[in-house]
Amino acid sequence: MPWQTLREHEMSDTANSASLASGRKPLYLFVFILVVVNVIWAGQFTAIKFVEPFLGPFAIAFLPFALVTPMMAPLLFTNRAVPAIRPTGADWVSFAIAGGIGQVVCMGGMTWGGVVGLASNCSILYLLIPVISAVMASLMLRERLTPVRIVALGIGLVGVLIMSAQEVSNSNFLESRFMKGNLLMLVGCFGACFYNVYCKRLMERFNELDILIYSYLFTTPVGLIIVAIAEPDAFGKLAGLDTNGWIAFLFLGIIMQGLSMMMFFYVLKWLPVSVALASTYMTPVFGVILAMLVLKEHMTLWNILGSVTVLAATVLIMKYDVAAEQPTT
Repeated sequence: MPWQTLREHEMSDTANSASLASGRKPLYLFVFILVVVNVIWAGQFTAIKFVEPFLGPFAIAFLPFALVTPMMAPLLFTNRAVPAIRPTGADWVSFAIAGGIGQVVCMGGMTWGGVVGLASNCSILYLLIPVISAVMASLMLRERLTPVRIVALGIGLVGVLIMSAQEVSNSNFLESRFMKGNLLMLVGCFGACFYNVYCKRLMERFNELDILIYSYLFTTPVGLIIVAIAEPDAFGKLAGLDTNGWIAFLFLGIIMQGLSMMMFFYVLKWLPVSVALASTYMTPVFGVILAMLVLKEHMTLWNILGSVTVLAATVLIMKYDVAAEQPTT
């Protein structure tokens, strides 16, 4: 594989952390970017509600790629200070694994699980992403599970449980229909973690934009094949979207799969995977806020207390863990 050695990778992560500590890359810039990214990610659940009456879960998950991938592909060749690196055969295999497996499993599992299962269950399971990512990063990238990360992840999970206290008490993880949704969402979380951690290694040769586009070149055809097999009438139903449905669909494609992922990959280039993905604790916080504003749901005291706790955990891991990042030996 055309990757750096493990030692070179560790030195690269250490250099990135040192750059953050010395102020050459403002830490609060990354915090701001991650907040925006999580607002967008939270918005996908609201957007799905506007598209769901017209399309099935696979169409909702994969048709937006057919929109955003052709729009992003020309960026590989135009207005670039440094030309894109031409992938080798081994590189194409890596992009196929990242996009054709990781991203497909992520979007298919999460979207289908959200349609089948309870929203409260999916929100809770979504919070497993930082934990799963930390384990995957330690296995695939040899990133350390520092005490700060463990404490921050624990605080964040407590915050989400506080925010979802009423939903947790009403959730039924054992009922067969809900169990199916829970398992699908869990599979999607594993796909998301694998995609992000795997792409971190590709950043040793490619920039974040190239990785995103090259991987989407595999996600798109694989996803469309799944749609054609599982939901062959999806393309006809797409024409029946109303105004809100089209706005939501464009959001899922251009903003969600395009802009937010470009922003997240930029941050991922500088931060350890487990640190960057710890920010996903903010997603359910913003999800509650968006549901309150767009869907007219009410925010309870538990929601407010949980939101504050989640944000505190994110600031903790962002502020104190990056400078303490050390390579394993």
